[in-house]
Amino acid sequence: MMKSLPLLVAFLFLPLSFSAQPLPAPLTERTLRVDYIFSGTDKTSAIALDALSCFDGWAGRRVHMDSLALHGNGQIRMHDAQTGRLLYCNSFSTLFQEWQATEEATQVTKSFENVFLLPMPSVPVDVTVVLYDFHNQVAARLTHRVDPSDILIRRTGEAPPATRDLLRSGSPEACIDVVILPEGYTAEEMDRFYRDAQAAVESFLNHRAFSELRDRFNFVAVELPSAESGVSVPRKGEWRDTALGSHFDTFYSNRYLTTLHLKRMHDLLAGLPYEHIIILANTDTYGGGGIFNSYTLTTAHHEAFAPVVVHEFGHSFAGLADEYFYDDQFVEYYYPDIEPWEPNITTQADFSAKWESMLGQPGVGLLEGGGYQSKGVWRASEDCRMRTNAAPDFCPVCTEAVRAMVRYYTEE
Repeated sequence: MMKSLPLLVAFLFLPLSFSAQPLPAPLTERTLRVDYIFSGTDKTSAIALDALSCFDGWAGRRVHMDSLALHGNGQIRMHDAQTGRLLYCNSFSTLFQEWQATEEATQVTKSFENVFLLPMPSVPVDVTVVLYDFHNQVAARLTHRVDPSDILIRRTGEAPPATRDLLRSGSPEACIDVVILPEGYTAEEMDRFYRDAQAAVESFLNHRAFSELRDRFNFVAVELPSAESGVSVPRKGEWRDTALGSHFDTFYSNRYLTTLHLKRMHDLLAGLPYEHIIILANTDTYGGGGIFNSYTLTTAHHEAFAPVVVHEFGHSFAGLADEYFYDDQFVEYYYPDIEPWEPNITTQADFSAKWESMLGQPGVGLLEGGGYQSKGVWRASEDCRMRTNAAPDFCPVCTEAVRAMVRYYTEE
């Protein structure tokens, strides 16, 4: 059983109201970027500090600074070095941890880039990063000191890229700031990218959880042209020179489209106000991926683009799990004695922390099958945006989970 229940559950039925909040001292209106290398095998994990940088402005949340919405597969915490007070924390998932469940991880040690944005402190702080395994046990932990007067913290963001507002609801301080990036669009194809980005926003607004709370979001398209059109498909021997270096065949899975170049991506965004990242790939090949509090990447010209981009953002923004199953995983992600941290699936190890109180509402039940497993994992509804592309919307449980995450970012 999990050691703590997700804070997200407490937000499911709160009234709506929000406003920008000032940052509490000793946090400042600047962003501290911390780069790490996560490495290991299927049985080992290691964390190494890579680099520190900073830029003006803080677009992250200003409420619930010292609490987590979801447990996540990893957590990062920043404490005042003198008083020990928790100043900020966040949770996340990583491609490294997904890779640890592959057969390749039993044969070789690999490393993965990871980037985290924290509010810049005015005093020395201790930053702790923790990775958890599939049994919710600590797999790796690193604590290091960050002194804001450190001369090796590189200042960036002096020349941010051009942007275009797609939905502007308010200031970056008051809203959830989502940037949409082009991958594999040349300079001559930027107009097409802007149309695709607008279509993505319209798809979000066709889903109740987003449409009802649209005034909490800013969606901004970022102009990042690629040298070549399209994206890389390794199984076909096709490698393209693109802005973010993404490719299909991640972990040798045909449809899994990701980028491993997180430092490059954040370098390109330095100086912009952003919290969440959506990447649109200039291809009609089906595929994509979404990693909690990292990024969403999906193909823009496949016929299923509209539902898929929302599905993948369900992963990266709200921490929702996939509700389909193939039973073809090399290693299972979920075990009967551990309640998943994702809000839309359960092993019934602690079902009271999930949607037990919603049972009996229209469309809400307990159906076996989800999280890639046909047995031992349950979902709430027969169909949902997190299950199929044909579903018209998120199920009631996922809708409430998205709404709760928006509240977590925007309400006291």
